[in-house]
Amino acid sequence: MAQGVLKKLTALYVEDEINIRKSLTNAVQDEFKLFLTAGDGSEGLKKFKKYKPDIVITDLLMPIKDGLSLTRDIKAISKDTLVIVLSAFSEKEKLLGAIDTGVDKYIIKPIYPDELLELIAELARKRFTSSNIIELGGGYEFDKNKKALIKEGGMVALTKKEVAFISFLVDSPDFFAAHEDIKECVWASKSPNDAAIRAFIKRIREKTDRNFVKNVPTLGYKIFTE
Repeated sequence: MAQGVLKKLTALYVEDEINIRKSLTNAVQDEFKLFLTAGDGSEGLKKFKKYKPDIVITDLLMPIKDGLSLTRDIKAISKDTLVIVLSAFSEKEKLLGAIDTGVDKYIIKPIYPDELLELIAELARKRFTSSNIIELGGGYEFDKNKKALIKEGGMVALTKKEVAFISFLVDSPDFFAAHEDIKECVWASKSPNDAAIRAFIKRIREKTDRNFVKNVPTLGYKIFTE
């Protein structure tokens, strides 16, 4: 789940130490739509202006232009850009300086690539994911406005009733709905028997994934979200 949102985003990584830059780039670049790099803050600002990345990850101490100066320049151009500063410094003055420049996250080194990706994905979901786009399990998304199930950018072909069923579960607490609520809200005037519902769920799984809709024994059904 962490990487799903990142596949749609462009990131710029600014780091003057070439070995560190190469190491982190090799570890995380495939998780993004595009992953750019720069060797100092001045080059980073030029690439920011040219490519307009969604996310900037920058080291704090760099020649020519440091990470906080870069952040200040970026935020003056685009307040919505997500800026993450990596630093070995934890002093109060540095943290306050980061806040003043508009840094979205100040991370104390060292941090493992997987941890960094999880953190970036969490921040990116809050910043870039529309409240009408719901991330589900297995790489699926549900667009509440369009009433459409999406996988890898393409819509999954579903009937109106199948869409109504998924929409109802997505709007339910914890993506779970009881048998009786499903019958009432999805089938409305006519209440199907349990065998008909099982056949209905089977067709949805055939169009999506066998684990897409989970059966909660004797209670109801739940959309898979992990």
